[in-house]
Amino acid sequence: MAIPTVLIESLPTREQEKGREKGSDFSELSRRIAAEGLLRRRPLYYTVRFGAVALALAGGVAAFVTLGNSWSQLFVAVALAVVFGQLGLAAHDLAHRQVFSRRRPSEIGGLLVANLLLGMSYGWWMNKHTRHHANPNHEEKDPDVSPDILVWSRRQASTAQGLPRFVGKHQAALFFPLLTLEGLNLSFSSFKALRTPSMKRPVLEGTLLVAHFALYFGGLFTVLSPGKALAFIAVHQGLFGIYLGSVFAPNHKGMPMIEEGTRLDFLRRQVLTSRNVRGGVFVDAFMGGLNYQIEHHLFPSMPTPALGRAQVITERYCAELGVPYYQTGLLASHREALRHLRSVGEPLRDAH
Repeated sequence: MAIPTVLIESLPTREQEKGREKGSDFSELSRRIAAEGLLRRRPLYYTVRFGAVALALAGGVAAFVTLGNSWSQLFVAVALAVVFGQLGLAAHDLAHRQVFSRRRPSEIGGLLVANLLLGMSYGWWMNKHTRHHANPNHEEKDPDVSPDILVWSRRQASTAQGLPRFVGKHQAALFFPLLTLEGLNLSFSSFKALRTPSMKRPVLEGTLLVAHFALYFGGLFTVLSPGKALAFIAVHQGLFGIYLGSVFAPNHKGMPMIEEGTRLDFLRRQVLTSRNVRGGVFVDAFMGGLNYQIEHHLFPSMPTPALGRAQVITERYCAELGVPYYQTGLLASHREALRHLRSVGEPLRDAH
């Protein structure tokens, strides 16, 4: 089913938007969600979930120390890549205040998890992610679809120069290989952001980032020989990047891109540009609830365990409104994203 085409055709005209009371449709959905108690905090859930991740991290470190200078450490690297992915999801939930309602504990938790444990700037990522939530898949306003390396629309392809023009020709084939660098890219961008005016606490964040890499590289090159340490880094960071990409790519890639001048109310802007991923308990755990991307975008502070019930309510409500609501399987979502990347890169291949 070519759902992205259907969604694009469903985008309202400027005249239709003028006739609609902006926000009224979302207000009714919000009322129904609140009536079910789906926005209340779930401290027990997050205590168990974060406790399990902390135990997994401690177990990985203990295994690393116990094994010593051995090639078996590559299995530890694989396990820690998954743990780091779960830490990234934890930082995400903290940033959205799904765990704590108050800003202070959310920020402290986010700094510890993102900066100290992951080596990624909490302040930089939160600023970037907030702009994404405000305008998902907007060619001019969503930083997640800026043509830094990949191009996300044919319009971007038509004006691409340098690296995006070179990579864009074969970006579908290069997508997963490029994801192996995503963990390192997040760290590099974090250090780079320390000098920007938007960074509120550059000294604190920089100190935590330096502490992370001092422990990370110090531990690796103390316990392992240089060759084994480099192999560990390649496996760990590569799989960590693929994990993150596999969680975030299915959510919006291949869904309609919003051009400047398109007017959408909040509900339609979030629903039409997002894709849910079905798959049951395994996908819920693997994606940390982000498989319910539509509901997450509509209610960013909703705790993860409430998203499943919210999905049922939201899908029914969209059916009442006649708003297309799209969900598919995990593998299908990746196929659609890769198909989109190949399609938008076609002008670059034709020019060649």
